Amino acid sequence: MTVYSGSMDNAAEKSIFKRFVVLEGIDGAGTTTQLGRLRDALTRAGMPHWPTCEPTSRPEGALIRRILGGELPAHPGTVAHLFAADRHEHLYGAGGIVEHLAAGDIVISDRYVLSSLAYQGATCGFELPMKLNGDFPLPGLTLFFDVDPSLSMARLASRSHLEIYEKQSFQEKVADCYEEALETLARAGAEAIRIDASLSPAEVTAQVFRAVGKSLRIDLRP
Repeated sequence: MTVYSGSMDNAAEKSIFKRFVVLEGIDGAGTTTQLGRLRDALTRAGMPHWPTCEPTSRPEGALIRRILGGELPAHPGTVAHLFAADRHEHLYGAGGIVEHLAAGDIVISDRYVLSSLAYQGATCGFELPMKLNGDFPLPGLTLFFDVDPSLSMARLASRSHLEIYEKQSFQEKVADCYEEALETLARAGAEAIRIDASLSPAEVTAQVFRAVGKSLRIDLRP
């Protein structure tokens, strides 16, 4: 298996990714809520930043969301390719991650490569998503929101419509794939911190602020 290594060859280019923070976890883990709280904390701290997510709002991401919503059928391999295409444009396209990092922003993203390794790993095996994503740059910090799938699905119970992946049996497979993906990330030498996402939102926020504050050397307070 190829080890996820990142594609930036220039040391200066690599250094900007130290300000790239990614929140990862299964559906219902709370990454979206905590991204919003982290965004607000960075604003209070006066730190230039750009919050974003994957799938993006770009055309590639919009197509993915239609598939995830059950509107369009698609082969798992096709979905894996679409996620990689959306990510490539997210990184290198106009107004994307690289542009914001180069301008001095902290970039915080709800999902990145590990999501593909976990979700597409669960649908079509680890080899294809690794091949498609193995050369994307490594984030400076990954926060993995660790929560039992039964709890995460209970959190989603009030939704009027669930996406095609939002089933407990599938989320259990994704959770297992996340563990394998985290091992791959560790072998690549990237920093990943496990967040106990079973706690209250306030307790999770405290963990997130400590981890991001330490990594970026800034004081983040609720």
